[in-house]
Amino acid sequence: MTATTALPGQPHIRYSGDQLHVEGVVLSQLAQEHGTPLFVYSKAAMLSALAAYQRGFAGRQAQICYAMKANSSLAILQVFAEAGCGFDIVSGGELARVLAAGGDPAKVIFSGVGKTRHEMKQALQVGIGCFNVESEAELDVLSEVAMGMGKVAPVSLRVNPNVDPKTHPYISTGLKGNKFGIAHEDTLRAYRHAASLPGLKVVGIDCHIGSQITETNPYLDAMDRVLDLVADIEAAGIPIHHIDFGGGLGINYNGDTPPEADALWAQLLTKLDTRGYGQRQLMIEPGRSLVGNAGVCLTEVLYLKPGEQKNFCIVDAAMNDLPRPAMYQAFHQIVPVKTSAGQDAVYDVVGPVCESGDWIGRDRQLQVQAGDVLAVLSAGAYCMSMASNYNTRGRAAEVLVDGTQAHLIRQRESAFDTFALEQLV
Repeated sequence: MTATTALPGQPHIRYSGDQLHVEGVVLSQLAQEHGTPLFVYSKAAMLSALAAYQRGFAGRQAQICYAMKANSSLAILQVFAEAGCGFDIVSGGELARVLAAGGDPAKVIFSGVGKTRHEMKQALQVGIGCFNVESEAELDVLSEVAMGMGKVAPVSLRVNPNVDPKTHPYISTGLKGNKFGIAHEDTLRAYRHAASLPGLKVVGIDCHIGSQITETNPYLDAMDRVLDLVADIEAAGIPIHHIDFGGGLGINYNGDTPPEADALWAQLLTKLDTRGYGQRQLMIEPGRSLVGNAGVCLTEVLYLKPGEQKNFCIVDAAMNDLPRPAMYQAFHQIVPVKTSAGQDAVYDVVGPVCESGDWIGRDRQLQVQAGDVLAVLSAGAYCMSMASNYNTRGRAAEVLVDGTQAHLIRQRESAFDTFALEQLV
């Protein structure tokens, strides 16, 4: 290693000498202090990713709403709230988290296909900015709930443009076969229905085609289809005050080359201007691209287990901590927190959970021994937010790094914490 070596696509995570740092903090020291598995996040990395969007929207009417399902830890939400972000939520629980973190409910967009009446009431009581409605049946229920409270619910309709985002099928959301949104050909009828309901006020249109998108063309295609719909809807006498283009921009997990947020939006805004919609209020909902490469998961090597066909590096992090490989066959880079000279070997990096699907990385070349600590990179998104207590494993602790300061933002769960709400008969 050179004296200082930043990791590809992650300038705030770097080696200095033989030690891996997040900003100015040595990761091996955090592992010793807080134990493993341990999630560590860089505040500077999150704000740098956000700044690319802010540059892209300079001079425009735009609201950035962090898609908090990517990582909903309170201190992460606090960082984005203090930076002026709104939030894209998908449950009443997420709304409660936004409020606990100091977020502004007027900057909240409530998405999701299955909002309950209780969640609708909760959101109306605090005065959220908009409901992204995903079916005509939901329009009817939301209008009824709002009227029962003496309120009018602001709504946009999430339309399904049938655009292929060219990503994993589990995180593709804009095709005809997906459960999300209202079909393109049904949109005008749905807007007419929404405008007729006394408990609703139409304020916008929404589109989100998927996640971990690394190409520009799907966004351009979706924008064209949405703007066609805006023209039709307004021709029917229903004004559209804001246009919400969702999120989904990918990050570099393994040599991926997504466009930078400001470069992507330069192209999208050019198209918006060309079509005469450049002065509209814009909404976007980035998630992974703000937090994914800001986080690492530290894990200790428990055992090395050589085999006839595979060598296994067994670590103390598992599929309950890092679900993406088991769910999506996703790739995360795995590197040592302290480098050393020695003989490399090829390992499958696996956890202790009793499932064959409990793996973190396959066929990784590592120079490693029991007791070493490894860093699983790009772990800021869809890891802790999807973590579970499978095998009665407590969820990991979390640390937020700000320069040379490291703040414990979530204590490690004990076994007793995992069953504190249960009771014997």
